[in-house]
Amino acid sequence: MPLFRLLMMILLALTPVAGTAQGLQLGFGKSEQDTGLPVEVTAESLSVNQSDGSAVFEGKVDISQGDMRMTADQVNVHYTDDNQAIERLVAAGNVLLVQGTDAAEADEAVYSIESGNVVMTGNVTVLQAATTISADKMILNLNNNTAQLVGRVKTVLKSE
Repeated sequence: MPLFRLLMMILLALTPVAGTAQGLQLGFGKSEQDTGLPVEVTAESLSVNQSDGSAVFEGKVDISQGDMRMTADQVNVHYTDDNQAIERLVAAGNVLLVQGTDAAEADEAVYSIESGNVVMTGNVTVLQAATTISADKMILNLNNNTAQLVGRVKTVLKSE
């Protein structure tokens, strides 16, 4: 039994290294997000450019869709070619994404509405219960409640 215990300790010691070198898969939020729900935006100011189909919200930007919430210093809204729907949101500066009890911070996030993908880059930190995970990039799919972290993924695995 001591050999088994030693092997388990070595395996547990190497697990964070494997997580650091490769990507990490995890869920995010308590359930799948309905990306068809309306997107509500609150900010200090709004600039609209009809010619390129974009809008820029600045100052304490707060976006909500269902139980998902995103805050940032600035958010660029890009509309579809016919200007009838939002195609994507590009958030920059102190980006915080919250869904259920999970939260993620980053320098920038791009939310593609139709696909339900959120790509967060720059100093990404994910908080899930007592676990904190950091990475260079997180690819979050709100439709199937999955997330992948890549680029110097780091976490501390606790035994209890």
